[in-house]
Amino acid sequence: MISDIVIGGVLIPGLLAVACLALVLTVAILRLLSATGASRRLALPPVVELAVLVIVFGLLVQSLPATGSLQ
Repeated sequence: MISDIVIGGVLIPGLLAVACLALVLTVAILRLLSATGASRRLALPPVVELAVLVIVFGLLVQSLPATGSLQ
């Protein structure tokens, strides 16, 4: 489980922070695809955008160290 983050006394769930980071990275990847012209070759752009978001989120969750324990 990813630990929670405290910012100014406000508790932010760890997965929410990871999801926001994944959204920012997805926007950057999609802009890169658009700048190179690769986005014109996609059959269903909304489906590809969702797939990129899910992949980036999954990679971030796997790469971040897990904290906490299951008891």
